[in-house]
Amino acid sequence: MGYGDIMKVETSGASMRTAQQDKLRESGVTASHTMAKTDAGRMEKYREKINKVGHKYGIDPALIAAIISRESRAGNVLHDGWGDYDSKRGTYNAWGLMQVDVNPNGGGHTARGGWDSEEHLCQATEILVHFIKIIREKFPNWSAEQQLKGGIAAYNMGDRNVRTYDNVDGGTTGGDYSNDVVARAQWYKKFIGF
Repeated sequence: MGYGDIMKVETSGASMRTAQQDKLRESGVTASHTMAKTDAGRMEKYREKINKVGHKYGIDPALIAAIISRESRAGNVLHDGWGDYDSKRGTYNAWGLMQVDVNPNGGGHTARGGWDSEEHLCQATEILVHFIKIIREKFPNWSAEQQLKGGIAAYNMGDRNVRTYDNVDGGTTGGDYSNDVVARAQWYKKFIGF
């Protein structure tokens, strides 16, 4: 794939905050792998779409699966396709398996396609590729794998918040977004063959 080798990206895995969502007692790569495995059965119904979209955009399908796992637990935590509920506004902020941000104060995207459709996966993957390219331009001296990890972090929190590689997840949800997603992607690639 053209954006670096997901298997060569350094990762510390999930934070304790993220791991506790599944009542896990450990954090790190082991926790990320456990969560990916939990979602693996549900992920199978999306495999064909994930592979097709990954190949279309040059993104490793394992990475798309990992984002789906992190964002929506392979659709398991969505409410009619919606997620990230804002109790103050009484609305949902994100749409679909990969949780495209529709909040006007956030990503401000218009949801495309059904929540589990190929069209949705294309939209979200286009957003991911956009952020990887921005991080490439912003940090031309980073390796392709570092740029990929930075792009994953930016997918969660925007590119302005990616300032250094050492603290790439400093402003991400759980303080671990790219590290957790990378670890899940590595598991999906190695053990499930995405």
